[in-house]
Amino acid sequence: MNSKETSEQLKTIVREKYSKIAEQDKDSNAASCCGATSSCSTVDYKVMADDYTNLKGYNPDADLGLGCGLPTEFALIKEGDTVVDLGSGAGNDCFVARSLTGEKGKVIGIDFTDKMIEKAKVNANKLGYTNVEFRQGDIENMPLAGNIADVVVSNCVLNLVPNKKQAFAETFRVLKKGGHFSVSDIVLVGELPEGLKKSAEMYAGCVAGAIQKQEYLSIIEQAGFTNLIVQKEKRITLPEEILKEYLTVEEIHEFTNGHTGIFSITVFGEKPESCCAPGCCS
Repeated sequence: MNSKETSEQLKTIVREKYSKIAEQDKDSNAASCCGATSSCSTVDYKVMADDYTNLKGYNPDADLGLGCGLPTEFALIKEGDTVVDLGSGAGNDCFVARSLTGEKGKVIGIDFTDKMIEKAKVNANKLGYTNVEFRQGDIENMPLAGNIADVVVSNCVLNLVPNKKQAFAETFRVLKKGGHFSVSDIVLVGELPEGLKKSAEMYAGCVAGAIQKQEYLSIIEQAGFTNLIVQKEKRITLPEEILKEYLTVEEIHEFTNGHTGIFSITVFGEKPESCCAPGCCS
């Protein structure tokens, strides 16, 4: 199987899983490993996600409990900005961003899953927002013109994208010169056990699609971004009931007592005001 076929298979897995997730409420998603429909029914959603409820613009109907950070809190969004949210789901981060851009700004959410787009549009209509829109599309090939966004945000989504280099190249392309991004994502330190890496359920559940932290940061630098800052970092501890589905007792002991780790990081980067990188002047 070539890399293109593998990439398309992974995209199909993600689309199918998140179509099901779109029809569930936050409590159901919270009890199912970052949304994956597996049997880990006692997992606390806070293992992955951070609490949005005190943020201005928060709308409970749009919160499916799928994030792993609060990128909008760190994104330095200003009134009048154009903000793009990658993997916008039911609209949670878009509505928080809209509270910061105000009526003079614009927020565009992009999501791979039609049912998520439908749900987000319903939520936006309920709120009466005319400057928040949602577009179905692939983050590796965004349905956006270049140089239109002041800020790009994303919450626990880019780790699900097979071609992360292309995703960050596209992020660079759509940002204006001097624009910036803040994304929360799952990364690894050390290699995950093979049982976890190969599991399709864990891929759709935000873990097995993750790459090494240093590789992740290197991809961002290679895309042309500067002034990279890890704004927040926290270790993710997978409950034993999840690990038992994929690992032997010996593997669980080695994994939990070794140096390997799963982390949520929020990363900030800027597109230079002037540069010669691909996509900078297009």
